[in-house]
Amino acid sequence: MTTTQPQIYIIHENEEWVIPLRHTLEKIEAPYKEWFLNEGIIQISEEPPTGVFYNRMSASSHTRGHRFGPEYTANVLAWLKSYDRKIVNGPDAIRLEVSKVAQYAELKKYDITFPKTYAAIGKNQILTAAKNFTNTPFITKHNRAGKGLGVKLFRTLAALETYVNSEEFDDPIDGITLLQEYIESPDSSITRVEFIGSELVYAVKIDTSQGFELCPADSCQIDDAYCPTTKDKTYKFSIIKNFGEKEFEKTLIDKYRKLMENNDIQIAGIEFIQDKKGNSYTYDINTNTNYNQDAESRSNNKEGGMDHIAKYLFSLL
Repeated sequence: MTTTQPQIYIIHENEEWVIPLRHTLEKIEAPYKEWFLNEGIIQISEEPPTGVFYNRMSASSHTRGHRFGPEYTANVLAWLKSYDRKIVNGPDAIRLEVSKVAQYAELKKYDITFPKTYAAIGKNQILTAAKNFTNTPFITKHNRAGKGLGVKLFRTLAALETYVNSEEFDDPIDGITLLQEYIESPDSSITRVEFIGSELVYAVKIDTSQGFELCPADSCQIDDAYCPTTKDKTYKFSIIKNFGEKEFEKTLIDKYRKLMENNDIQIAGIEFIQDKKGNSYTYDINTNTNYNQDAESRSNNKEGGMDHIAKYLFSLL
């Protein structure tokens, strides 16, 4: 596997999500290869090639038939690390990518507020945990998810019990269902803060009024909707101008950056929601981040997220 020229190695399991990055790397003539880590062989005593290894493995790989992609990637990253290779989004990134429980443990460590959450294994335990939400609406979600897997809103315990005991119950791939207090946004939106090289690139506002499919990649974007009462087009993804100027935004950015740096994460999209009182709740850390090119084209940003990533990876060579 040795090679004479150091290259950028893209570790992934989704062809569609890599297409924009390929274009940007080729545009700047950066040498790169792709490692599609669905299955393969690790020769542990063989030295890896030299270069920069960018981990883009997704928690939702199992929805594309790549059940053990994250597990395989975790072992490949351990192999690379043993030879002191430069990894962007190292072993801790994959640990957080596949477990929201692990994410919330890290959020707590850095005093970042997140919604009240319970993790349950087993249908009876799910129903027992839900009793903590007798007076408030709550949502369920998968611990190992991506793309909003398993996210459903419930306003009564009876509705949850009907769902859990039905054929429609969506069993998580790792068996862990999260029950989380429902934070109601006054404008049905969430904010995703994008970092590259541990530095803020921009924040994007995401309209959740049509559901919880929040993947920003163009290949999985739901068509923009038109409000029936106005001629103005509404967009699902919109970049926020001047994000980071407000005091609470500065505080969040600082805490997010510290969390990333101490978990060997260089590229991430971190999501939070604000309630009617303006309180912010962080609920997801995406270490396999994508960007919406339509939203980028409507902003004043001269370069998109993938342009930044390509230049950042090339600079590390």
